[in-house]
Amino acid sequence: MNIAVHTTEVKKRERFFLFSLAGIQFTHILDFMIMMPLGPEFIRELNINTHQFGLLLSSYTFAAAAAGIFATYYVDRFERRQLLLSLYALFIVATFACGLAPNYEALFIARAFAGAFGGILGSLVQTIVADSIPFERRGKALGTVMAAFSVSTVAGVPLGLFLANHIPSLGWRAPFFFIALISALILYLGYRNIPKIAGHLDHIHEGSRLSQIMKILTAPQNIKAFVFMALIMITGFSVIPYIALYLTSNVGISNSYISLIYLCGGIATLMSSRFIGHMADKYGKVAVFRVLAIISLIPLLVTTNLPVTPLWIVLINSTAFFILVSGRMIPAMAMVSQVVESKIRGTFMSLVGSVQMLSSGIASVLAGWIVTIGPDGMMQHYNLVGYGAAICGLLTFWLVGYIHSDTKKA
Repeated sequence: MNIAVHTTEVKKRERFFLFSLAGIQFTHILDFMIMMPLGPEFIRELNINTHQFGLLLSSYTFAAAAAGIFATYYVDRFERRQLLLSLYALFIVATFACGLAPNYEALFIARAFAGAFGGILGSLVQTIVADSIPFERRGKALGTVMAAFSVSTVAGVPLGLFLANHIPSLGWRAPFFFIALISALILYLGYRNIPKIAGHLDHIHEGSRLSQIMKILTAPQNIKAFVFMALIMITGFSVIPYIALYLTSNVGISNSYISLIYLCGGIATLMSSRFIGHMADKYGKVAVFRVLAIISLIPLLVTTNLPVTPLWIVLINSTAFFILVSGRMIPAMAMVSQVVESKIRGTFMSLVGSVQMLSSGIASVLAGWIVTIGPDGMMQHYNLVGYGAAICGLLTFWLVGYIHSDTKKA
């Protein structure tokens, strides 16, 4: 009986632990996601073009990439919980500053600071899950934490859009104040529920820190993992930032329905994330990833080639897009997190996070250069972005086999 009670208590603590990590993921992902559906409003209110909007998005991702590289010098030298909560507090301050930004330039700088802290948070949360949850159950655990992406679209993005559209005195600033407020609450929950994680500190690093980082950065199996994650991010984030703009300008969808599209996609992804994680644990990460990688190309290509289309068809396609494109990350991260041993996992995952942010920033900038707004107000060349993304998606299908073989050796 005591064993059963103890087991129940352990499971309860693990649920609250994962819930707290998911909350941190939710807010820093929402902070990035909220920019995308607000694209038309930013372009209108700040009087900028698609290229400048792409730069605004990439200010977050490029800063996150740079911060992730810098984090490799210290991330494995501090206790995980203290570092996570400290960075999260700084993220809250930076997000609040975004809401106070008086113009495009100030917003650009504030977004860079938010990205610098938010990007490190993402890789640190994944590192903590990998340190705390056995590989056999890691797919499901990551599915729980990465369901934060779904929650951010289910609740956060529609609510952010609602606040932006219904508080005229704040406009696009309202979502940032909302994120800062919710983040303060989650910071308290994290303080209560995330335990001290210091097992990696038992392994003393010897020699030059720079040489250690270079060794991690240049190891052949790690390079394959970095390229793999870069291709995954390019596949999604060359397309995602411009979906709202394309739907409103080319497909004939009213701006008022953009919230509905994100809501449906988010609910479906929330329901599917844990299932995908369970399938990855049961049938193998590589098999599940390959199925998702191929099937996800269908809604991706449809999204970038849609003509004027009824709303119900757009909803079906966009929901499939959200489920499949985000679903790939669950088995992918489970495999990548196992490539290295625990004592250097924080450094490695920080580099992975930098690669993710850098590649997504490059993808959004390149797509911003490719797509243009024609004299008729319609977006042009989005189909070319889709074809390039599909090629990257096919490359991940091939490369995942090499990541899988390295994982088996780890």
